[in-house]
Amino acid sequence: MKLHSAIAGATPRQLFDVPDHVAYLNCANLAPRLKCVAAAGHAAAERMASPWRIRASDWFQESAQLGQLFAGLIGAPPSSVTLVPSVSYGIAVAARNIPLNAGDNIVVVAQEYPSNYYSWRRLSLERGAPIRTAAVSQGTSITDAIVSLIDGNTAVVAVPNCHWTDGTLIDLPRIGAAAREFDAALVVDASQSLGAYQIDVAECQPDFLVSVGYKWLLGPYGLGYLYVADRWHANGIPLEESWLHRKGSENFATLVDYTDVYKHGAERFGQGESPQFYLLPMAIAALSQVHQWTPAHIQARLREWMDELSAEARSTGMDCPAPGSRVGHLIGLKARTGLPADLAASLAKRDVYVAVRGNSIRVSPHLHSPDTDIKRLVTALEELVT
Repeated sequence: MKLHSAIAGATPRQLFDVPDHVAYLNCANLAPRLKCVAAAGHAAAERMASPWRIRASDWFQESAQLGQLFAGLIGAPPSSVTLVPSVSYGIAVAARNIPLNAGDNIVVVAQEYPSNYYSWRRLSLERGAPIRTAAVSQGTSITDAIVSLIDGNTAVVAVPNCHWTDGTLIDLPRIGAAAREFDAALVVDASQSLGAYQIDVAECQPDFLVSVGYKWLLGPYGLGYLYVADRWHANGIPLEESWLHRKGSENFATLVDYTDVYKHGAERFGQGESPQFYLLPMAIAALSQVHQWTPAHIQARLREWMDELSAEARSTGMDCPAPGSRVGHLIGLKARTGLPADLAASLAKRDVYVAVRGNSIRVSPHLHSPDTDIKRLVTALEELVT
């Protein structure tokens, strides 16, 4: 098995700034930095040292370019995407716009990441709308559990594409179909899959889909992406009223002529200060590389790597989700004897970097990860856990 296909004369690992002695297997926390992303960041800092070089058009062009790159990853028109600073921001946009009345219910998954829970909890308390939590039971998949909770009183189904602790796959097209059957809004946090797993909004038809940019999209921290379906554009209410998102904002001379008209599409839902002069060039470099590799290619390569890891881990007495029930880029290993409290720190002392989430050892490589990292991790776990 080889993950290191030549790309533009360099192997994928050579494109990342990861030292040879480091086994970095924690992309689900923070992506390792691509060298092209670091170079773009340095160039952006240099450019901003001379603000007289920033033109009026620069306040809009890079945002548009980045929006097009993100839209291309999910099969959406650029007019349906906008930039946000975080997942919690995008989820708050959805919570502000989806009608919810007393007696309606909100469906979430058990142990969901907090960013896709707290907005719904607040809304539940304010509106008297109970939260239904889907949990896996014996012989039932997480997708089955979610679908079983959706009914005529469901207003929102808020789910990820895979569970952030162990990579368990959630069938978004099936969830989307179930939500539409009862006219419930589908809200997706795609942060732990988008970039390494192909998601097409035409297949799952979410109302809102949000992702951070610093995990599998390989970009900088503090910049994320929000997709908003067409039906919310015309009368949607943003979280903030940025001048950048009003019609005619490109003409700085007429900004004193206030207007109630927003720009076309989802842009009204975006963050203020969306030009992000330092972060946008880095994000553009990152998404350009993801486009070059393609999520399908990344997923196929990482699934080979992960299947080998899961086989090795099982042979040492660890449990993990079966290949058909999980994504190929993220896995949760469970020790039958339990985990030491200081496991992640003990592994880090050996230059092996993973995360512990819940009762899982979460392993999340990328194309920089050679096969030898599997043996390094398994050997360390044998000594520390089993």
